[in-house]
Amino acid sequence: MTDQSPFTPLALTPPQILERLDEYVVGQQKAKRAVAVALRNRWRRRQLARDLAADVYPKNILLIGPTGVGKTEIARRLAALARAPFVKVEATKYSEVGYQGRDVESMVRDLVDNAVAMVRREHAETVVHQARARADERLLDALMANRGIVDPERVRSLMETGRIWRPPSLADFEKSLQAKSLQESDDQRAACGDLKRAFAAGELETAIVEIELLDRRTPTLNIMGPQGNDAMGIDAKALQEVWGRAPQQKTKLRRLTVAEARKLVEDEEAEKLVDEDRIFAEAVDRAENDGIVFVDEIDKIVGAGGGDGPDVSREGVQRDLLSIVEGCDVYTRYGHVRTDHILFIAAGAFHIHKPSELIPELQGRFPVRVALKPLTEADFVRILTEPRNSLVRQYQALLSTEGVELEFAKSGVEQIAKLAFRQNTQLQDIGARRLFTVLELLLEDISFRATEFGGKKLVVDAGFVQATVGESADDPDLIKYHL
Repeated sequence: MTDQSPFTPLALTPPQILERLDEYVVGQQKAKRAVAVALRNRWRRRQLARDLAADVYPKNILLIGPTGVGKTEIARRLAALARAPFVKVEATKYSEVGYQGRDVESMVRDLVDNAVAMVRREHAETVVHQARARADERLLDALMANRGIVDPERVRSLMETGRIWRPPSLADFEKSLQAKSLQESDDQRAACGDLKRAFAAGELETAIVEIELLDRRTPTLNIMGPQGNDAMGIDAKALQEVWGRAPQQKTKLRRLTVAEARKLVEDEEAEKLVDEDRIFAEAVDRAENDGIVFVDEIDKIVGAGGGDGPDVSREGVQRDLLSIVEGCDVYTRYGHVRTDHILFIAAGAFHIHKPSELIPELQGRFPVRVALKPLTEADFVRILTEPRNSLVRQYQALLSTEGVELEFAKSGVEQIAKLAFRQNTQLQDIGARRLFTVLELLLEDISFRATEFGGKKLVVDAGFVQATVGESADDPDLIKYHL
């Protein structure tokens, strides 16, 4: 099968994908193996003949487990690894067609928006050097104009390329400038040369420049979606182009430092160098064939709805979701998008309801089911230390910016894990998120007084942990106030 876009999924084998996921997610091997196979199947599908590939659909995954055990992190890391468009949504935010609220098709529109942003960044990276050179030209022109300096070579270049008005005779025009002592004067040439040298040396980064930049406040019309209950933002300029009355893009004179203006000007120049139509086409293809939609809290739409107001059927939301998962056309601002080959990963705790209580048709669309295990005290120890950007490394890096050397002793890590596990047992189990609470409480004073500890080494051991948070963690009257 020939790719419809230059993008090709990473050809990693499932064991290699699992190894990458292990760098960020502790345990949950079954879940990581399932998503690794799903990602590899996408690569396999692209190797097939086109007619056969069209009939090979992704095996959607249902992750079952309590909060904080890694369901979202696994899906997010998988999308980052595959460089695939990814969107995380909550099933409870959607309502049945005909009721007030977002319809399920909006998740596909969000996915395509993410795909467009992703592809646009990739295309911009290919022209970054050209954009930077053109941005430097614009900034230098603006600096000269602000200072009343005329660069004769730059004026000639702009005239020859048609970017500014060209007089009938350049020779006569230059004589006129000569006569007025504008560009041929020694002072002008010296000032021009000095400014160019200072700009090239980076000495003007903090200088103020007044420059015309595009006004990004493009008017947007909120048009009701096909279901009548989900607004789609449409650029007013895009509609005017369709009607043949597209206005000129508005600009705004802004006063910024050279460093601040450079990024904005580079972005503008990059937009001029890339092909927007190609970006949109590639983004739609990427969303259709490589997109990942993570539907969280799917267990919350099991059963009939209740409460005040209209009785919005949760089963109705399931049926609307079914049409998306089965495969349909969704209209977006970039055109129609087919959902047949989008990978859906649903997740839920299923404390009250069971997966078997989902409507049968929707159950059949999630053939791969994985139960994630609750985290143990030993898992907490690993979560604190093993991932590439573990919590321990994050706090050490943050405090090192103020000269504080923070060392976590093995006994300290074990005590933190013990306290977090105990609080999950005595309070509501929020999984690994409990570690954030314990660490914030533990390091609150150090973070507040970091400047006083500059140049010092602080050791977090079991004694320090017990002295700092031990009493409140052991007091049954105080522990209930912990998050």
